[in-house]
Amino acid sequence: MSTLTKEQIKQLVRGNNFQSVSDINEYLKDIFKDIIQELLEAELEAKLGYAKDDVENKKTDNSRNGYTPKKIKSEFGEIDIQVPRDRKGEFQPKIIPKYQRNVSGIEEKVIALYARGMSTRDISQQIEELYGFSLSAEMVSKITDRIAPEIKEWQQRPLEPIYSFVFMDAIHYKVKDDGRIINRAAYVVLGVTIDGYKDILGIWIGDNESSKFWLGVLNDLKNRGVQDVLIFCVDGLTGLKEAINAAYPKSEVQRCIIHQLRNSFKYVPYKDLKAFSNDFKEVYHAINEEIALEKLYELKEKWGKEYPFAIRSWENNWDVISPFFKFPEEIRKIIYTTNIIEGLHRQFRKVTKTKTIFPTDSSLEKILYLASMNVVKKWTQRYKNWDRVLSQLVIQYPGRLEEYI
Repeated sequence: MSTLTKEQIKQLVRGNNFQSVSDINEYLKDIFKDIIQELLEAELEAKLGYAKDDVENKKTDNSRNGYTPKKIKSEFGEIDIQVPRDRKGEFQPKIIPKYQRNVSGIEEKVIALYARGMSTRDISQQIEELYGFSLSAEMVSKITDRIAPEIKEWQQRPLEPIYSFVFMDAIHYKVKDDGRIINRAAYVVLGVTIDGYKDILGIWIGDNESSKFWLGVLNDLKNRGVQDVLIFCVDGLTGLKEAINAAYPKSEVQRCIIHQLRNSFKYVPYKDLKAFSNDFKEVYHAINEEIALEKLYELKEKWGKEYPFAIRSWENNWDVISPFFKFPEEIRKIIYTTNIIEGLHRQFRKVTKTKTIFPTDSSLEKILYLASMNVVKKWTQRYKNWDRVLSQLVIQYPGRLEEYI
């Protein structure tokens, strides 16, 4: 497409008495309308095979049959055009299809604004301010509903046969249900491929977090092709370890060390918290499990009488804490915390902070899906030192990775 030269632009400005940006917009609107009209005329001419004033070369029994007025929405606002008709009703315009009344890409803009957390009412107001035509909050909602098939397809897409790490956590929201406001959990699963790249495997909306629902999520992953996971990184939900063992009996379960520390610290008053947390570093910085246990027992000797519950949770959960100690620093950095999924949750909270209550589960699902797509676009880098991580995993889990590398 050719562009105007600087001299042509100067002539354009001199030939029009532009007083404001809106004057320029109106001028462009008129040009846009004329171009659309000409394109429609050209399409019909191509269909009939003869020009409007060239009846002598007519070689068809079809002919022009007037116009149908049509109002379309564009980036320049609402425009009235005249769609040419043919006698036989065979003409189907391509530039503006028969039932299309919006040529501005407005739907994509609406969905993009919705993905950033704007309410349907705010989006409606923004569209009116930008484009000069009204788009009701209900229409905005209908537009965003059109991504429902896309969400379904994404949620059912086939997954990789094996993941090196899978992080699982839930984030909670309030949703209306038959006039009541209930608590709902968005169950989020994030996987790391054997190539070291992150991906959101799915988001499930359900009742408040439970091991039974998590088992359903895990079975869904299996049905979508996930045959094996080396390490699941999770928080301390009761029964989650059993759910993982039922679905993926060969997988290792690693409790998030940060969650475990927070759980212990809540039993310790502020006056002792700094000294207690410094002593605990000796445990989770230990070079192997044997030394970690020694340090835990030393900690118990020092603090156990005053704060027994702070120590007991480590003893009771040692089977899901201890896998951490057999790995080198590169892998420990990955499984030390579920911060990777908490970071995703922070992005979710950014776009949902203006919505204290969601009208339906599907409205919550829509905004979390759109936010997820924006996050995933930025995940272009794989984990640092991944070659070394993969080499360690191959040794630690013999026979499980070789066929996929």
